[in-house]
Amino acid sequence: MILVTGGLGYIGSHTCVSLSDAGQDLVILDNLSNSKAAVLERLREICPNVVQFEKGDIRDKATLTRVFNTFKISAVLHFAGLKAVGESNKSPISYYDNNVGGTLCLLEAMTAAAVRTLVFSSSATVYGDCSDVPIPEDNSRSATNPYGRSKLFIEDILADLYASDNQWRIARLRYFNPVGAHESGRIGEDPVGVPANLMPYIAQVAVGHREQLNVFGGDYPTRDGTGLRDYVHVMDLAEGHVAALRGLQRQGGMLTVNLGTGRGTSVLELINAFSLVSQREIPYKIVERRLGDVAQSYAAVGHAEQILGWKAKRQLSDMCADHWRWQIENPDGYPES
Repeated sequence: MILVTGGLGYIGSHTCVSLSDAGQDLVILDNLSNSKAAVLERLREICPNVVQFEKGDIRDKATLTRVFNTFKISAVLHFAGLKAVGESNKSPISYYDNNVGGTLCLLEAMTAAAVRTLVFSSSATVYGDCSDVPIPEDNSRSATNPYGRSKLFIEDILADLYASDNQWRIARLRYFNPVGAHESGRIGEDPVGVPANLMPYIAQVAVGHREQLNVFGGDYPTRDGTGLRDYVHVMDLAEGHVAALRGLQRQGGMLTVNLGTGRGTSVLELINAFSLVSQREIPYKIVERRLGDVAQSYAAVGHAEQILGWKAKRQLSDMCADHWRWQIENPDGYPES
């Protein structure tokens, strides 16, 4: 059985579907602080295999002990944590407590239970303000905010852990910009308040929830003056986690892998692609650049294909179509429950 921490969140929930499709039984641990119980109901509709659920926080050692004693867990996929850059600047201590402290508690519980296979949800934020593209895994790392630093710290903790005991099997997956939704339209991204990510904001403009989109910067040295980012379909990302788990089971070791498409899409290109799919006008206004934004950021992806046999296969039109289906079928997100 696979333990998925934060498994009711956006990326975690989609990965649960891919794990279940691959024949895995799952137990999800989630404290519901940034997710809703309705996600569990929908996962049980979609997933062919058993999905157990335990409500709890990874910082609660008693909860972790109970979970590992109750279920025969062979591996952990770790998504639980806070993830908003802006919020992390305002509340750094809570980010270090949740992300770093929670991971330490999880690793202690895994050690006690002799479970030493871990796939960790890292992020391209560990590359900091890198402007050289595509970005390879051996690029120097830095961080410009507490969220990114928390991911960087955890990566280093995992490296130290593996160096101390090579029986551990660890994958650190650095992914770029997850977008889209499951093709069923039953699960998707449901941001709380004003969306911090571009595609959910575009979708809310398209559906009429918001008046217009602000495009931060129109004078970057790119093909249309707007920033380029590597948008990857969340189901491709989910399948990348399954591939990483299989890679660890096959060869062990510690893997550090980018998950992205290897190409940059500009803000205006994403707006136009979404408008085409939705058949809706997306009003936007170009405003001043945001502090800290870089002109372009996209992944070098050859390593993932070489060692995991994984490659993103869904196109930008698929990302937009699946997110739009989720948006129009769930205009207010998941129901409260």
